[in-house]
Amino acid sequence: MIELRGIFKSYSNRPVLKGIDLEVEQGQVVVIIGPSGSGKTTLLRTINFLAPADRGLIRIGEIQVDATKAHKADIMAIRRSTAMVFQSFNLFVNKTALENVMEGPLVVRKLPKGEAREMSLHYMERVGLAGKEDSYPNQLSGGQQQRVGIARALAMEPKAILFDEPTSSLDPELVGEVLAVMKSIAAEGMTMLVVTHEMSFARDVAHHTIFMDQGQIVEQGSPQQLFSNPQEERTQRFLANFLDRRV
Repeated sequence: MIELRGIFKSYSNRPVLKGIDLEVEQGQVVVIIGPSGSGKTTLLRTINFLAPADRGLIRIGEIQVDATKAHKADIMAIRRSTAMVFQSFNLFVNKTALENVMEGPLVVRKLPKGEAREMSLHYMERVGLAGKEDSYPNQLSGGQQQRVGIARALAMEPKAILFDEPTSSLDPELVGEVLAVMKSIAAEGMTMLVVTHEMSFARDVAHHTIFMDQGQIVEQGSPQQLFSNPQEERTQRFLANFLDRRV
């Protein structure tokens, strides 16, 4: 479903990704963990060309693109196959929740307005926001705004959804409602690549877990393996420190 081969990315001659190879099978939930600055978000952004890789191969389903030779049509094909949920919500403040969800189906998918509206209403109900269609983002809680973001992603009917630390901007009491929606989407078989610090989500929901540090994949495996018996000393230190901060 998602395959990355030899992904490199630098900013101002500073290497951020150093040859990443990664595979996500259809219907899998793959969670990426690691310290801040390890390249996790940049990796997600290279997949849909929000931060084009300097070199490497990207495949989404049947679409394969060489990052060094990507044309506009290639990039648009990748973006139509993926949707992204951002940590900062990225909603249009001058549009209602429903209008935010409708934007992709109307502008990108070119659906008729009536069809886009019905689809968007369906996905708003799917994330527990029925009745909030006419609310503006500043009238919604952070958790509700993020659920609008998830509905917006679902309305694109993508092959895969990329989640970039979707709960990091939320107050602790709002995290659970967003994670519950993500778990239900995962249970329905959506292919998901998730960058998160929510270790309980990684343990309970992921099929495969990746630990990144300094632009490289240090260790990967099943959640049971990675959390219970990490093999690399760097992974052990990260998980020990993480658990210590939550005692």
